[in-house]
Amino acid sequence: MHGYGPMPQQPTTPRPSPATLTTVRVILVALTVLSCGLLGWAPMLRLAIVTRRPRDWFLLVVVLALNIGLFAFIMATPDDPDQMSDAAALFMMLWILGLLAGVITYYLYAEIRHYNALGAPAPYGTPVHPAPPLPYQQQHLAPHQQHQQPQQHQPQPQQHQQPNPYTAPTTPPTPTPAPRRLDQVRAELDELSDYLRKENKDSRDGEGR
Repeated sequence: MHGYGPMPQQPTTPRPSPATLTTVRVILVALTVLSCGLLGWAPMLRLAIVTRRPRDWFLLVVVLALNIGLFAFIMATPDDPDQMSDAAALFMMLWILGLLAGVITYYLYAEIRHYNALGAPAPYGTPVHPAPPLPYQQQHLAPHQQHQQPQQHQPQPQQHQQPNPYTAPTTPPTPTPAPRRLDQVRAELDELSDYLRKENKDSRDGEGR
């Protein structure tokens, strides 16, 4: 029984780089031309494997049968070109040209169209965006988000720091009063200065007499 979880996505075949595709096409076309069409089944086999369509598999069988027939016809012709009739030479030439043109044209057209339908490959370093949620996932996510929103706006109570009962309260230091000795010294100095003034005054008065 399947729940409401995300549906498994089918793995998609990654598209090769344009340089790789061009290299493979050039090699297959060159093999087909250099073999005079006898290796025309090679690009058709690659096309059938890439596209996985029944029509391409059917065309692969047809091309393979034409290759076998062409090989048998070439083996049946005499080795001396002078002994071959003009009709046989013309028929073999048309067979080879038709096979080359048909295989190369259809292979390039079908493969280019197939990869264009897949889309251009993403450049390196491009962030991958997640797929949007399905409709039933949105229905189940909406109530959950509504329940979460009021919880986010609730103010948290301030935590008051409780005093530690094991620590003794610290009393602020009381200012110490100024020592009274200083006032007493000042008073004695004042009295001494008055006494010296009085003595100086008396000595001056005695000398004047």
